[in-house]
Parts: sequence; C-alpha cells; structure tokens
Amino acid sequence: MELLRKWLGHPEDIYNLLRFKMGGYRAVMPRMDTVSGKGCAGGGKRFAVAGARHAVCIFYLVLRALDTVEDDMSIPLDVKVPMLHEFHSHLYQPDWKYTESKEKDRQVLEDFPTISMEFRNLSKVYQDVISDICHKMGVGMAEFLEKKVDSQHEWDKYCHYVAGLVGIGLSRLFSASELEDSIVGQDTDLANSMGLFLQKTNIIRDYLEDQLEGREFWPREVWSRYAKKLSDLAKPENIDAAVQCLNELITNALHHVPDVLTYLSRLKNQSVFNFCAIPQVMAIATLAACYNNQQVFRGVVKIRKGQAVTLMMDATNIQAVKAIMYQYVEEIYQKIPSTDPSSNKTQQVISSIRAASLPGGPMASRHHYSPIYLSCAMLLAALSWQYLSTLSKATEEYVQAGDN
Repeated sequence: MELLRKWLGHPEDIYNLLRFKMGGYRAVMPRMDTVSGKGCAGGGKRFAVAGARHAVCIFYLVLRALDTVEDDMSIPLDVKVPMLHEFHSHLYQPDWKYTESKEKDRQVLEDFPTISMEFRNLSKVYQDVISDICHKMGVGMAEFLEKKVDSQHEWDKYCHYVAGLVGIGLSRLFSASELEDSIVGQDTDLANSMGLFLQKTNIIRDYLEDQLEGREFWPREVWSRYAKKLSDLAKPENIDAAVQCLNELITNALHHVPDVLTYLSRLKNQSVFNFCAIPQVMAIATLAACYNNQQVFRGVVKIRKGQAVTLMMDATNIQAVKAIMYQYVEEIYQKIPSTDPSSNKTQQVISSIRAASLPGGPMASRHHYSPIYLSCAMLLAALSWQYLSTLSKATEEYVQAGDN
C-alpha cells in the first residue's frame, strides 16, 4: 500500500519510468550515427566523438585516483601532501602505483600503470589538458588538507579545486576535440560555475553524512551566524536556525544558475549537451528538495527515481533545460518563509534566473499527462490487478474443491 500511495502521489513518475524503459533512454544516449553526419565529414566526427569519450574516461579515472589519495585518512600528511603535489608526474611513469591505500576505490591506485598507459596513448592535446588539471587540483587539495573552509570566498576556492577545475578540464577537452567551439574551453569562468553549482549542491545535501564522518565543508562565515559549532545544527533544539543556514547556502549556490544556462546555450553536440545538462538539472531539483527542509539535518534528501528519469529524458535541449530551471526555482520561491533572514536575497537571485530562463520568448513546455488522469489510471490499474488476483484465487479454490 505504501508503494501505491507513492505512485498516486506522483503518478507521472511511473509513467516516465515506463517511457524510459520503452525507448526514452535513446534521448539521453543518442546513437553515434545520429550525431555524426554522413560521408568523410561524418567519419571525422565519429572519430572525434570516440576520441573525446576516451579522453573523458581517462580524465575521470585519473581524477578518481587523485581523489582517493586525498580521501585516504590512513596516509600520513607528510606523505600525502607531496603525493598530491607530484601526482600529475606519475602519469608519465609507466610503473608507478600505490598499494597501501585503505580506501574503497584503491583499485585505481593499485592499477594505475594501466590508467597511465592509456593516458600516454591519448593525443598530446588531451594529455596536456589532463596533466595540467591534475596538477592544479593536487595543489589545491593539499592546500585544504590542514585548514577548514572559513569564508565564502574560500568555499568558492575549495569548490574550484575539487569541481570547478573538472568543469574547466572537460570544457577544454570538448574544444580540443572540435566537438565544441573554442570559446567553450576558453571561458573558464562559466566552466568553473558549472562545477561549483554541482559541488555546492553536494556539500549542502550531504551535511549529515559529512558530520558523521568527521568532515566539514560548510563555510564558517555562514554557519557561525546560526550556531557555535557546525555539528550543533543537527540538534533538534537548533532546527530553526539550521534551516535558515541551509537556505542561505542554497541561495548562494543558486547564483551560479545563470552562468550554467549561458554555458549550456553554447553547446552544439548532442552527446556533450546531455553529458553536461543532466547533472545540472539533477542539482536544481536537489536544491529544491532541500530548501527549507528539516530532513537535511535528520537523514538523506534525494530526488525520486521517476523524477530523475524524467529529468534525464527532458534535458536534451537548452529550452527544455531553461523550463526545468524555471520550474524548480518557482518551487523554491513558493517555499521562501517571510521570516527567513535570506528571503530577500533568495527572491533576487530567483528573479535573475527567471530572466535568464525566459529571454523574451515563451518557455518551452514540458508535456505530461494530467496528474489527475494518471492518478485515476493508476488507481484503476491497481484495482483491476487486485480484482483479477482475487478472481484467480477464487477460481483456483473452486477447481480444487471440485477435484476433491
């Protein structure tokens, strides 16, 4: 019955899960030939797509290995700091690996010779991007090993090192592959905002998990206005102040949305667009779920699976993404408490997002069946299933009685 109540509360979820299963996933993962063209030019584009995908894969594995070093609390600081500083140089050392990690992802360090070999097989233009980002990220990670995030400026700086640089690196790879124009890789401010929006969303959502693991990423400049210690926000008696702190940080994160929309509007390749847009719409949906929500300090706040699938299928063009952003900031707007200390700032940033989402034209519509219609349909289906199950059971009992 609990599952049935969830379905009736969000009937569009079950519809979109079925739509995804029945072929909607093709919008998320377009076939190679649908984005490649024909003839010699098409062959060149296919090669570019394949090369870019391989480079992005290696980029991910290299940064995963670097992140594993940063996260491993068993590595002494006098060993970890130089490791982070020099990690990029190991890409050119065929035999280098680290076998003493205790982290769950230690395999990327133990099998690093395989990763570094694949890295060295990439085109030099890809190698240069990956090595440069790895170097900058390692230096940044080392900087924050021994200090906490105090100011909002330092929060931006930390998020730049661990996520903004990822956005910059990916953008440079997209441009290097010629799948995207050179401006995509050159405009590092927009690429940085892409990363900061995702990282801030994760930090905000994961407050309780990070507290339980002894990690603190919320900026002291903000939380110190609401509590003496960051951990105090999880105490029931402090829940009102905790939610106000949460709302202020979400307001901060929302300032990146106009940059996100500008960045996405420049993308031309469908695969690249999907790859970049889907995490961004997931992030805005997550912030909408977290805003003014006490559950952030009591457990895990997640968007529903059906909701996630809907976002994946819908976020395939800039107008649809703008519509999604508009929808979720409106959801936040409706929840702004009049007594919230950040209410004016939240309203202001939402106004700027509205302006970016509706540049003088009609908002792209998001087609769904009426929730009332779907609720009725799901209820009818549930009742029919129950009736047929009962009828089948009664028939079986009647047959068994006749046999006896």
